[in-house]
Amino acid sequence: MSSDPASPHTDFASMDRAEFAFPGPLRDRLVAAILDGSKTSTTTLVVDYEHEGEPVPEVGSRSVVVDSDERPVAITEVTGVRVVPLAQVDLAHVVDEGEGDTSVAQWRAGHEEFWHSEEMRAALEDPEFTVNDATLVVLQRFRLITDLRPAH
Repeated sequence: MSSDPASPHTDFASMDRAEFAFPGPLRDRLVAAILDGSKTSTTTLVVDYEHEGEPVPEVGSRSVVVDSDERPVAITEVTGVRVVPLAQVDLAHVVDEGEGDTSVAQWRAGHEEFWHSEEMRAALEDPEFTVNDATLVVLQRFRLITDLRPAH
């Protein structure tokens, strides 16, 4: 069996899945940004990992990115991980998220809207969930290893 991550023998079922946002337009935009190289960082709530019983990713770990139809579209590799209070998210991280935000305040407003959404609160099983400056977040940097989409 080939060690090439794009090998047809790659067992995606054994890889961690990277699901950006919830299926729909936001996930579609985020996945497109990963595939075009403009998204090289992401932010996740520590409480989200705790709720799912999953460890914080480690540098070197690889994941299969899935689209809104749950199809594998890419393999990424973690290149950096920091756990910081929300108030310490910096502009470089924000820009590297590839969502077009030009200030930390703009980024935070959009992320708070997502984190305070009914969908996120339902996923966390906490209808009152809210974030503040002290909320711990995982700042993850990654690189695109393989684009799994069929060649056009």
